[in-house]
Amino acid sequence: MKKMINAVESVLEESLKGFAMAHSDIVKLNHQPHYVTRKNKPDSVKVALISGGGAGHEPLHTGLVGRGMLDAACPGHIFTSPSPDQMMMAAQEVENGAGILFIVKNYAGDVMNFEIAAEMLECPHETVLVSDDVALPKDHSTGRRGVAGTLIVEKILGAAAEAGANLAECKALGDKVANNTASMGVALSSCTVPAIGKPTFDITDKQIEMGVGIHGERGRETTDLVSANEIVTQLCDAIDQDLKPAKGQKVLLHINGFGATPLMELYLIYNLAAAFFEERGIEIARSLVGNFTTSLDMAGCSVTLTLLDDETTQYWDAPVHTAALRWGC
Repeated sequence: MKKMINAVESVLEESLKGFAMAHSDIVKLNHQPHYVTRKNKPDSVKVALISGGGAGHEPLHTGLVGRGMLDAACPGHIFTSPSPDQMMMAAQEVENGAGILFIVKNYAGDVMNFEIAAEMLECPHETVLVSDDVALPKDHSTGRRGVAGTLIVEKILGAAAEAGANLAECKALGDKVANNTASMGVALSSCTVPAIGKPTFDITDKQIEMGVGIHGERGRETTDLVSANEIVTQLCDAIDQDLKPAKGQKVLLHINGFGATPLMELYLIYNLAAAFFEERGIEIARSLVGNFTTSLDMAGCSVTLTLLDDETTQYWDAPVHTAALRWGC
C-alpha cells in the first residue's frame, strides 16, 4: 500500500482539518464528534438538509455543504457509517425553524444510525432514502444501494430548501428525484482501504467488475475487459431498462469517477453515453462530469441518469456555492 498518510488512525481527522482550512469561507468543522456545517447560517427560516456516510467518497458529502446544498454533513471513518450522536449534534446546530431533512444512502449502517438520530430529534423531521443503483434488483433483500445519484438529490433539494420550500414539499420532491434517478457502475481496479492495507478484491489487468458499489465491494459479475463502447452499452442499457425514459424526455446525465480515472476517460464515457440515449430519442438537457462520489483510489466510473421536468431543472440550475459544486453565484 502506497498512500500519503501519517497513520491509519489519524487519516480522517487530518483530512477534515485540511478540508476545513482550505474552504474556511464556506464551512466550519466540529471535531468531537466530527461534522461539517455551513459557516454562515441562512438569514431566513429554512429546512436544514443533513447527509453523511463513511469517508472515502469525497467530495461527497462534506464537499457539498454550503449555499444551495447541504447545511451539514456527518463523516464516519472510511466506509463506516457516522454515529447517531454526530447527526444529533449537527441537527441541533443547523436547525433553523423549519425542521430537518435527512438525505440517506441506502446502506444498512447509515439507515439504522440516521433512524436512531431521527427518533431523538424534538423538531419536525423527514428522511429521503436514495437507492439508485440498478446493479441490484428492486426486490433485493436490503434494497438497492445509494450511489452517485445522491448528489443529484442533494443539489435539487438544496435549491428547493434555499428557495423556501417547506419540509413536506422537500420530502415529496426528494422522493420524486430519487425515484427518477438510476445509476450503474464499473470498476477497472479495486480500492485500498488504509486500515486493510491491500485491495479489497482481486482483479487482473484483463478483467472488469461490472455493477460495483462505492465501498470497494465486488459487483454483480467479473467479466473480460472490453472496449469503452461495450462497457457503456452495458451500463446505459441497464439504466434504460429500469427508468424507461420516453422519447423526448429531458434528462440529466452524470458521469462520475471513482477516484483514479482521468477526466479524459470520463469525458470519453460521457460522449458514448450521451450518444446511447440520444439515439433513443432522449434529450440530454443537463450534464455533470467528474469525480464526485468516489471510492478512494478505485479506477472506474458510474453513469447516472435523472429524469427532469421544469421544476427539477430550475432547481438544478439554481445558484450553488460549495467546495465541490459552484455556479450561479
